[in-house]
Amino acid sequence: MTTLQTVFAKAKADNRAALVGYLPAGFPSKGGDVAAAAALVEAGCDVIEIGLPYSDPLMDGPTIQDAVHRSLLNGTRIADVMRTVEGVAATGAATLVMTYWNPVDRYGAERFARDLANAGGVGTITPDLTPEESEPWRAASAAAGIDTVFLVAPSSTEERIKAVVDCCTGFVYAASLMGVTGARETVNVAAEGLVKRTRAHTDLPVCVGLGVGTGAQAAEVAGYADGVIVGSAFIRRLLDAPDEAAGRESCAALARDMATGVRR
Repeated sequence: MTTLQTVFAKAKADNRAALVGYLPAGFPSKGGDVAAAAALVEAGCDVIEIGLPYSDPLMDGPTIQDAVHRSLLNGTRIADVMRTVEGVAATGAATLVMTYWNPVDRYGAERFARDLANAGGVGTITPDLTPEESEPWRAASAAAGIDTVFLVAPSSTEERIKAVVDCCTGFVYAASLMGVTGARETVNVAAEGLVKRTRAHTDLPVCVGLGVGTGAQAAEVAGYADGVIVGSAFIRRLLDAPDEAAGRESCAALARDMATGVRR
């Protein structure tokens, strides 16, 4: 199984940032999710985040909300998420689940961590779980041998950054802006400063997400971050395509451009 630690070590040895792609489970269809993620991996993504569809997506912008809505209409449940993780992990990419806390809490933290590990998942990103409330999840994750990733933001104080990174084991997710997900014309200038401030508190890799949608933007972020996270730009390619095969090829083309961009 490919771990986050081996991914970032290899990327550093190759003098590049890691490329992280995000897709919701069950989108564009059950089964089509694994095929789309596999296309991203083949095109150069090192890590895949599988989104757990949730009816109240606080952090997600309109593009991801649209994809998640379609996934829920497809009847995607946690068991389907685990099957998606298993299929994507088989590609050799380090595979995470990005999820809001309520579904994990209802499923059972220990059960979720155990099932994710058994499916080949290497960790989770939990955007709405605060450090103050994270201890039970961190304990369950440690027992299952999976990593935990939490978010820092441009508004985070030094004390808050330290509290967040102390809860992280895989990498630190640096949100480039205050707001929801979605590709933008430019990457927020605050992102580079946030990465620098975060590195003052941890030796873990720091990855930047929110707003990265082009190869040029990926290259910009790769100049100061350890990883570049891309979600909405890939999803938009799938949403706009006439069919799933065309969507996969469009996603792969963008991933190849970004994989070139993250080389320093």
